[in-house]
Amino acid sequence: MSMKKHIPNTITCCNLISGCIATSFAFGGNPEMALLWIIIGATFDFFDGMSARLLHVSSPIGKELDSLADDVTFGVAPATIVFSHLQVMEYPEFLEPMRPWLPYAAFIIAAFSALRLAKFNLDERQTTSFIGVPTPANALFWGSLVVFNPAWLTNLSWSVYLVLALILITSYLLVCEMPLFALKFKQWSFKGNEVKYGFAGFAVAILALSVADEGARGFLQGWWIIILMYVLLSAILFMRKK
Repeated sequence: MSMKKHIPNTITCCNLISGCIATSFAFGGNPEMALLWIIIGATFDFFDGMSARLLHVSSPIGKELDSLADDVTFGVAPATIVFSHLQVMEYPEFLEPMRPWLPYAAFIIAAFSALRLAKFNLDERQTTSFIGVPTPANALFWGSLVVFNPAWLTNLSWSVYLVLALILITSYLLVCEMPLFALKFKQWSFKGNEVKYGFAGFAVAILALSVADEGARGFLQGWWIIILMYVLLSAILFMRKK
C-alpha cells in the first residue's frame, strides 16, 4: 500500500491533536497557548487539503476525519476558551448564583461549528467562496478577543451580557446564508481582486502594528479585529449586491 495515501490523514490527525492540546490549555486558563495551538491546527488544516489535492489521494474517510478535527480545533477549543473566561468574569450581583452554570453557554459555539462543518460538506456552492463564517475564522475571533482582553470584556458588570450575546451572534453567523469572500485567486492581477488584496493588506498591517506594540504576544491579539473586518466587509458586499 502506498504511503502517500496516508499523508493527508496524518496531517489531519495533527490538526486534531493540536485542537486537543488547545482545549487542554483553555481548561487550564491559558488562552494564549490555547490560541497558539489553534493557529498551529489551522496550519495543519491548510496543508492536509493541499496535500490531498497534490497527491490525488482524496477520500471520503479523509473528508469525515477533517470535519471531526476541525470541530475539535475550531469548535471545542474556542468554546472552552470562552467557557474558562466566563468563569472568572465580573457578574452583576443578581447573576452570581448563575456563575456555576452560565459558562456552559459557551459550548453553543462547538455545536454550531459542527453544524456549519456538516453543511459545508454537503453544500456545493462553496468552492470559491464561503456561505456563513468559516469555523477557523470564528475560532481566531474568540481566541484573539479573550487574549486581547479589552476592559469592556471583563471589568464592566454588563460584560457578561455582551459575551452571551456574542456567543449567539457568532453561532448564527456560522450557519447563516450570508456569502463571504475567500482569499482564493483564479488569477493574480489586481483587477478583479481589489477586495482580496485590500483585505490582505489590512490584515498584514493590523498584525504588524500589534506585534510592534506588544511583541510576539501582539500576533495573537490582532486577529479578532481582522475577523471582525472580514465579516463586516463581506456583509457590505452582500448588501450591495442585493
